[in-house]
Amino acid sequence: MAALRVVALAACVAAAVAVSYFMRENVPPWTIAVCAVAFVAAFLLGRRMEPGWPTFLFLAGGLLELTALIVVGLAVALPWFLGRVAYQQAALAATGVEAAHLRERTRIAHEVHDTLGHELSLLALQAGALEMNLPPEHQADAAQLRMTAAAATERLADLVFLLRDGDPPAVADLQDLVDRAVASGMRVEFTVEGRTPSTVERTVHRVVQEALTNAAKHAPKSVVLLKVSTADATTVVEAGNDAGLRRGAGSRLGLIALRERVRLAGGTLRTSRGDGRFELVATLPHSGEL
Repeated sequence: MAALRVVALAACVAAAVAVSYFMRENVPPWTIAVCAVAFVAAFLLGRRMEPGWPTFLFLAGGLLELTALIVVGLAVALPWFLGRVAYQQAALAATGVEAAHLRERTRIAHEVHDTLGHELSLLALQAGALEMNLPPEHQADAAQLRMTAAAATERLADLVFLLRDGDPPAVADLQDLVDRAVASGMRVEFTVEGRTPSTVERTVHRVVQEALTNAAKHAPKSVVLLKVSTADATTVVEAGNDAGLRRGAGSRLGLIALRERVRLAGGTLRTSRGDGRFELVATLPHSGEL
């Protein structure tokens, strides 16, 4: 009889451990607690039984108790399990719909970026180059066209950023901007060191765009040296080209607006002219927010 009680206790413990392991994330804690109390009660009852009781009565009582536990467990667990399945199916369906919406928004963002974004960037570059070749009475109009195209490009970048619901790849965007400049006839040497964080990547894009625009306007035949380096929680944009001989109307307005944009991002913009070269250096700490 003692051996039988030990075997029964071991079976109860094994069952409790199995239930706790395989369904530990789904079964409410109170269910396991009720089962544990029932198992302990059964063990104590068996321990206090008189040795003269027939074994079949002990087994019958145990089976009756086990049957009652199964019935009660099914009555409680089955509705909970069905509700859990329904909840998971609804969550999966909602996730699928949201994923479809995100894919569609990403597709639209790519189309807008690949069409309007590219053309507006090229328009700003070409307007800057055209400004230097116009009579003085028309240079102000060309400067206004360049600034308007640059502002439209910036607003479009903000829209694409919202549609994508994430951070666009800064290196790919910058390389695409440089490729557009090269396609328009400019000579550009572009290098990237490190990964630009999302907090400053749009400002970096704006700095590179203005550097290319200035080079196209003042020194269209010069080789433009561009470098974007990220280290020690700071991103530095360096641009250099021949200084050129003339300055058109509105030539300083773009740099003034760019200096303000960099300041709002928590950084500094430094420009210098000497030895026939024009240098631009923008320093952007990663703690700055756009």
